[in-house]
Amino acid sequence: MPQLPVRKEVVAHAELNIAIAGAGLMGRLLAWRLSTEGYRVSLFDAGSLDNPSGACHTAAGMISPLSELFHCPLPIYELGMHSLQNWPRWVAQLEQEVGVSVDYRQSGSVLVAHPQDRSELLQFQQELTAKLGGAGGDQLRWLDSRGLSALEPELDRFEQGLFLASEADVDNRKLLPALLQAVMQNGVRLYEHTAVECAPNEVLTARGSEAFDLVIDARGLGANGAIHGLRGVRGEVMVVETAEVQLQRPVRLLHPRYQLYAVPRANHQTVIGATEIESEDMSPISLRSSMELSSALYSIHPAFAEARVIETRVNCRPATMDNLPVVESEPGLIRVNGLFRHGYLLAPALVLQVEDALSKLTQETEQVT
Repeated sequence: MPQLPVRKEVVAHAELNIAIAGAGLMGRLLAWRLSTEGYRVSLFDAGSLDNPSGACHTAAGMISPLSELFHCPLPIYELGMHSLQNWPRWVAQLEQEVGVSVDYRQSGSVLVAHPQDRSELLQFQQELTAKLGGAGGDQLRWLDSRGLSALEPELDRFEQGLFLASEADVDNRKLLPALLQAVMQNGVRLYEHTAVECAPNEVLTARGSEAFDLVIDARGLGANGAIHGLRGVRGEVMVVETAEVQLQRPVRLLHPRYQLYAVPRANHQTVIGATEIESEDMSPISLRSSMELSSALYSIHPAFAEARVIETRVNCRPATMDNLPVVESEPGLIRVNGLFRHGYLLAPALVLQVEDALSKLTQETEQVT
C-alpha cells in the first residue's frame, strides 16, 4: 500500500545518468522533473511520442480525490490530495517554460442525480463521511435547485446536487505535448518506437543493452510480467461537440449502475465516460457503451441530442490486483505502475515518491565515493 511521500530536497547531480521507460504521463512528468533538477535523462517509449497511445491520452484528465473516494480505498484519496496540492505549482512552472496553456482548472465538480436516483447522492455523502470521519461533510456542499442553477445554469432541471469545490481537471491533450516540449528543451534524449526491457542499471532494446546509473520503469501495461498481478481494465470514452450546452466544470451523473462524467473542454467539446470493464480488449467502443453514454448525457441536458460525436477512445488502464499503485525500488531500478483509473489524480504524488527514492540513492552514492 502506498505511503504518503515526505518531500525532500533533491540535489541535482548532472553526472547521474537515468533511463525512464515509458513516455506516458508518469514517464513525461518524471523526465521533466528530473531533467529540470539537472539529471541526465533518457526517455524510451515503444510507440510514438507525438501521438501517444496509452491510457493517459485517452483519459479525461480529472483530478478528483473526493469523487473517486466513493468507490476507492482511503490511500487513493490521500495520495490524490497530495497531488492536488502540487498540480497548480507544477502547471504554472510548465506553462512558463513552454509558453503554452494546458487548461488546468480548479473549479470543483458537481454531482447530480435524477429524482428516482436521489438516494445515490445521499449514499455518496454518507460514504465520504464514513471514510473521512467528521471532516468529510466539510468538503462537500449540498445545492438546492437555485444554488445548482446559479453554479451551473445548464443543470437547472435538477432539484439538488453536491458541489466538491476543491477538485480540478486538466486537458491531457494539451498537457502531454507541453511536457514533451519541456523535456526536449531540457535536453532529454528521446527514443520513440523503441521497446525496452528493464533491469537494474540497464535497459535492453533490439539493438542491445545500455548501462545507466538508474532505470525507472513506468511502462504501464508494457511492464506486464514485471509487476505481480498487473492487468488491464478497459475504459471507453466519447468526445462530443455542441455549442448548445455550456458546462463550466466536470459534472458527474450518479446512477445505480455507473457514474457518468462529462468534462467540458475548449471549442465546445465535452469528454464523457463511465465504463470500467475487466478486459484487455482494445477493439472499438461497443454499441451498448455508446448508447448508454449517449443516453446518460442526453438526460443531463436535452440539447446534447444534437451534439456531434467527433471521437471515440478505447484503452486499457494498468491496474494491480488490489487496484492500488506500486512504487518498488531496488538498487539500480525503480518501478512505478498500477495507476488504474487515477493517473492524473495520483501521478504527482508518485513522482515525488520516486524522487525521494532517487534522493536516497544519490546520498548513498555520495557516501560510497
